Amino acid sequence: MKILAIHNFHRTGSASGDDQVFKSETALLESHGNKVVRYTVSNDDFDKLGKIKKIKETFAMLWSFKHYRAIQELIKREKPDIVHVHTFFPLLSPSILYAAKRLNVPVIVTLHDTRFICPCATSLRDAKLCNDCGDGHYFRMCKYGCFKGSKLQSFIIANIFYYHRRRRTFYDQIDKYICLNDNQIRLLEDIGFAPQKIVKKYNFVSDTKVERASARTDIPEKYVVYYGRIGEEKGIRFLMNAWENLNIPLVVMGSGPLEDEFNSWADRHDNVYFLGYTQHDECLKIVKGSQFVVFPSIWYEGCSMVEIESESLGKALVATNLGFSVEAIQNGKNGFKFELGNKGDFVDKVQLLWNDSQKAEMMGNYARSDYENKFLPDKNYKQIIGIYNMMKQKQ
Repeated sequence: MKILAIHNFHRTGSASGDDQVFKSETALLESHGNKVVRYTVSNDDFDKLGKIKKIKETFAMLWSFKHYRAIQELIKREKPDIVHVHTFFPLLSPSILYAAKRLNVPVIVTLHDTRFICPCATSLRDAKLCNDCGDGHYFRMCKYGCFKGSKLQSFIIANIFYYHRRRRTFYDQIDKYICLNDNQIRLLEDIGFAPQKIVKKYNFVSDTKVERASARTDIPEKYVVYYGRIGEEKGIRFLMNAWENLNIPLVVMGSGPLEDEFNSWADRHDNVYFLGYTQHDECLKIVKGSQFVVFPSIWYEGCSMVEIESESLGKALVATNLGFSVEAIQNGKNGFKFELGNKGDFVDKVQLLWNDSQKAEMMGNYARSDYENKFLPDKNYKQIIGIYNMMKQKQ
């Protein structure tokens, strides 16, 4: 089968799950003999532009004639069976959906976030869950400066999504939505997306054989780990606040917008070891050597690569009872769930697991079994190729 895979990469150095999924999923398809034609852009491209060109590119976020023409030309030349879009925002624009649909190629979109409900894709306002814009009244974003704290940028984004809401772009130009969890499905159906066009498919990670890191002088022998993006949506400020009540070694790896703030806080705490960005292989070794993983996210995770990767390493998780974690964590089996924003609940679960190494190991073994049942590459391939075949037959 021939697939045209389309994606807008985030900036270099940004820890982004959808970038990782795009790379691993296209490679998986190729490893099974499929032909994958990639069409990608990067937000780095925007950063390199001069002021005038940046203004032009900003207007093109509503409708990019450049990418519309490029996709049509590519489809006519390559004749793919399927067009699979991962992320179109901001540079590709929704015009690419029309480009494929008008040439009668089935269009599949993986929803890595909640952008069809919240144009900012976070469903957060002032660090609190918010799905108000699901009603299509996007200009409230301007009042709150939802997009990057800017009322002007929020106005631009609101116009883009208002225009495409009026045209029913996201309802009519997509043949199949791949959702990553049940919460995503509920949010879409609540605002009128057709249930028969929605299918659920988890992400996957390769089963990499990892040994725990050799003795390091910069971290203790026994510790808990957090790794991933150092950003507000990941619950970093909640983690800092809660760890004030824990005398447990915490190793943190990652980078992001709150990195300086977190580093400053970590410097004041003898039981916190901030390693910053850590090369992936070494990161996994350090995770492998941990007692368990904490994941205090405050937004709707799609299908967290950190969570399924931790399970692949046989590590239990203490995670927020929200989004993907609602169905991923079986309380008391492969980890513990704590209520969103409940510091006491989080502290109690972390302390309980820390005090009982045998329980942590038992939960880690169950987590490994859960990974083998749900998140192996070969199982994921059967799902994705099944979706493609179904759409091809309907054509």
